[in-house]
Amino acid sequence: MRSTTPNDVHAIADAVILDVREPGELAQARIEGTLDIPLGELVERVEEVPSDTTVYVLCHVGGRSAQAVQYLESRGVDAVNIDGGIVAWHRAGLPVTLGGAS
Repeated sequence: MRSTTPNDVHAIADAVILDVREPGELAQARIEGTLDIPLGELVERVEEVPSDTTVYVLCHVGGRSAQAVQYLESRGVDAVNIDGGIVAWHRAGLPVTLGGAS
């Protein structure tokens, strides 16, 4: 399984980021412009994931995204795990929207 750092993903113009966290987690902290599909819904919603580009997968710290990457790879999607998840993304000082949107 391939993985990369938050800084490397942020440097990619128009990177497709799949966030597999739950809605409650997204309400606390999220990255604008992500494709949001909770891990538990990924099998049913896999058709929403682009198959013609690399997809960078994010969760809280990296466990669920690793599972999602393995599943997506089995479906022929070029998927890469983002090491450390949203926690590492935030710690790297990259843009995160904190708090719920009304």
